[in-house]
Amino acid sequence: MHEKDKKKMEKLKDEIRRHDFLYYVEDRPGISDRDYDRLMQDLKDLEGKYPQWVTPDSPTQRVGGKASENFRGVAHKVPMLSLDNTYNLEELKEFHNRVAKNLGREDRIEYVVELKFDGLAVTLTYENGSLVQGATRGDGKEGEDITVGLKTIRSIPLSIPMEQEPFKIIEVRGEVFMNREAFARLNETREAEGEPPFANPRNAAAGSIRLLDPAITASRPLDIFVYNIGYMDVIPFKTHWEALKKLQSLGFKTNKERKLCKSFDETLALIERWKTEKNKLPYYVDGLVIKVNSFKDRLKLGATNKHPRWAAAFKYEAEQTSTRILDIKCQVGRTGSITPVAVLEPVFLSGSTVSRATLHNEDEIRNKDIRVGDTVIVQKAGEIIPQVVKVENPAGTRRRKTFRMPDRCPVCASPLSRPEGDAVWRCDNSACPAQLKERLLHFASRNAMDIDHLGSAVIEQLVEGGRVKTFADLYTLTLEELVPLERLAEKSAQNLIDALEASKKAGPARLLHALGIRHVGQRAAMVLAQTFRTLDKLQVTRFEELESVMEIGPTIAESFREFMDKKENRNELDRLKQLGLLVELEKTETSTVLEGKQFVLTGTLESLTRDQAREKIVALGGRITSSVSKKTDYVVAGADPGSKLDKAKKLEVKILREAEFKGLIEG
Repeated sequence: MHEKDKKKMEKLKDEIRRHDFLYYVEDRPGISDRDYDRLMQDLKDLEGKYPQWVTPDSPTQRVGGKASENFRGVAHKVPMLSLDNTYNLEELKEFHNRVAKNLGREDRIEYVVELKFDGLAVTLTYENGSLVQGATRGDGKEGEDITVGLKTIRSIPLSIPMEQEPFKIIEVRGEVFMNREAFARLNETREAEGEPPFANPRNAAAGSIRLLDPAITASRPLDIFVYNIGYMDVIPFKTHWEALKKLQSLGFKTNKERKLCKSFDETLALIERWKTEKNKLPYYVDGLVIKVNSFKDRLKLGATNKHPRWAAAFKYEAEQTSTRILDIKCQVGRTGSITPVAVLEPVFLSGSTVSRATLHNEDEIRNKDIRVGDTVIVQKAGEIIPQVVKVENPAGTRRRKTFRMPDRCPVCASPLSRPEGDAVWRCDNSACPAQLKERLLHFASRNAMDIDHLGSAVIEQLVEGGRVKTFADLYTLTLEELVPLERLAEKSAQNLIDALEASKKAGPARLLHALGIRHVGQRAAMVLAQTFRTLDKLQVTRFEELESVMEIGPTIAESFREFMDKKENRNELDRLKQLGLLVELEKTETSTVLEGKQFVLTGTLESLTRDQAREKIVALGGRITSSVSKKTDYVVAGADPGSKLDKAKKLEVKILREAEFKGLIEG
């Protein structure tokens, strides 16, 4: 029996480690928080029964997570411990009883109750009033340096007034998040571009802030709530409530829904209140955080190696309800992707009436065996996106036939195809009206060609009337044609004409992104444009050359090459060029200094991020490749270089250390 338990312990460790990797490193959780906590509790119970089998590498012996290798490591001055999760009032009462017992008193225990946000935990360090460093939580002891990305968030002050303060250094902690509306919009865009949607707002925030390109991070509507002080060289406060007020006075964005409770009963009342009220907030909240207010009491209570004993998180169970599927319809996305959607009997769920739920793809329907007429359990993923959890038909229910994906497009009736290894069926008819409308909306969007006044209502009329069938058709529109349209008067029509003319100068990177090539998002478009300079050159660039570019790889290269190999797409680009759109990067005096030189980057540079180094090389006419070959001119080697340095030495490729590299690009 003991041996069986030991094997179970090892299996639990492996499973928890796998989910830690998915959640903290890959930013794509494989299970719910509740299921994860159950796994951890099972392991704790076994280790409590057999303490002799507890190993230093057990998930229970550390906070969890691992810093990404793409960012420089940052050691936290004070560990960022995680909170012990509770899911019912009994568990929370046990927490209070432990606090009361350890403090030796039942009353006069104040708690500060704050909302628990679904985002990315970060630290912000200020020295003499200036923001000097931002970092992720990582494993609690060491995180990732994400200063550049955090500086793009407008609600984070770059400096704070400290002239009259006794302290010189302060490290504050907060949660970077994305609100409900922004999260939904981002996922719609990702699905339209053939990218997987973020599972929840936390993943959206983490995925955005950990991008290597701060320009893209800045384009995403991230926000922050600061809720704690991690470190100060002088601590002038006696309570957490005082610290929160000070944070607010220093210019940090704190959440106003916090409350100082004079008793534990007040805390319990807040839990009941926020159970429904949280659904009315513009951001996602999955629970409450309960903290002992007094710093003196906190010091006495102490902490385990993972959790503080003076705080706990109360997490609400995901709200679920049952309803019936009335129909399953298929929607056509911008890239031709066919998404099945369940039409539901309207039901009230998490603050709103739900009548539709995405079913994602054919495999999802098959795995859950979802059919029209079924009674199903639905919930909102991240309290935002309605989804079908499972089928739960009453006993004796006669089911309808298994759902089959259509073999033709529901809009244009063209044949559908599902490439091998792809989860999605697609309509390959580029003239499909449904795709055209979505493609035009994307083409005009702020991060693409930024054509103001070209909204869905105007596009609907232009497409339905047959006036616009391609992107190029937009640039042939006249004032006389636009004025009669609904939603447009003469002034608005002229504004649209002006916006179209201004967009001609957007440049090749924006144009590439606007074309809506599958897998070629904003970042890939920028890399391709900066590497090859002109769209004329890109049209004839071979797959192997595209694939070798850092950050491109085979998937993007194949999709890009497939797009360019179609005659109608090449004709469209030629027509856009003839209409005056800018299809090459403008030359600068220094743009040819590194013309034709190929670089490979390896290791960590002290004065530049990998992305900054890449941009400087490309701006000077050089090219970045991902692997070392005889064609490589320079290998830039920072600290802790990998095997690329060894290969460079073997091939006798010129190796530049950081000082030499800076001399080259600055000289």
